[in-house]
Amino acid sequence: MLQALGLGPAEESIYTALLARPTASAEELAGQSGLGRAETDRVLRELVTRGLVAVAAESGSGAPDQAERASGHRTARYRLTPPSVALAPFLVEQRNALHRAEAAFSMLTEQYRSTAAHPAGSVVEVVVGVEQVAHRFHQLQRGAQEELLVFLVGDPIAVPREDTGMSESSALDRGVDFRVVAARSYLDGPDMAKEVREGITAGLELRLVDSLPLKMVVSDRERAMVPLDMADCDGEPSAIVVHRSGLLTALVHLFEKEWAQARPLYTTATGVHAEPPTEQHPTEGELEVLALLLAGISDRRAASQLGVSIRTVERRTRRLMDLAGADSRLQLGWHAARAGWL
Repeated sequence: MLQALGLGPAEESIYTALLARPTASAEELAGQSGLGRAETDRVLRELVTRGLVAVAAESGSGAPDQAERASGHRTARYRLTPPSVALAPFLVEQRNALHRAEAAFSMLTEQYRSTAAHPAGSVVEVVVGVEQVAHRFHQLQRGAQEELLVFLVGDPIAVPREDTGMSESSALDRGVDFRVVAARSYLDGPDMAKEVREGITAGLELRLVDSLPLKMVVSDRERAMVPLDMADCDGEPSAIVVHRSGLLTALVHLFEKEWAQARPLYTTATGVHAEPPTEQHPTEGELEVLALLLAGISDRRAASQLGVSIRTVERRTRRLMDLAGADSRLQLGWHAARAGWL
């Protein structure tokens, strides 16, 4: 836990051992932490130098023990410096380091866009080979901050279905708006009903069409990945990564067109359906959001109280409004009261 604040494993062991007592000797700390005496002494010296631990008075009002009487001097005892005082500078430094990293990331991103995004050769990047295609696919999913748009069609080639679950879960946990249009044939695979149910429950929005022209994933409308015909690269799986350009805009437009015409999928106790059941009810997570919104709590505060991202709150609110057929949150509140949702 404390390694994030700059403490090594041995230092953290001694520090946490001191948390349980007002003061302690090096010998007591060595016994409690499991470190050798020499290692404990070294760590204590380092912690004292860094201001995390202070040396208590070596002579005290209590009677010396047998070892102290034999040696003729009192054993040094150590105590923690208050964490709010000692660890605050480390926390500030970690925050500053993160801000510097974010600034560097933004600078490099903008520099890339200004210098490399304009030449025609950099608009489309060709990726060849199973490992490279899979690596770039996971990069797109894990790097998304706001939105993922996906076309699912045909059998997976470079990225098996079971390998996409972790990236999808990570995106949903971050509150990424995750929309998928799937060709009907894609759902014919084994255990697909279970996977679809789990995805929709986690917040993925899935719609169904009879067919799609291509596979595709679009990340934050900044870049997209489209597989190529295997015959183009000597039988090896290959794909193109499309960066911001007119071509990317066309791919996003294609997705939105298919999305608007596709049929939403719903999950019920009896399975997955391409038409809404006769009566739908909000999920438990959606009802939690609804209760906070009706209490006048902002989306940001609701996200903080529920321990989810603000985009998750927005996504659940949007689905509540879809279920209620409401155009505003005021209408949503009226429908929720009439339907007995709360």
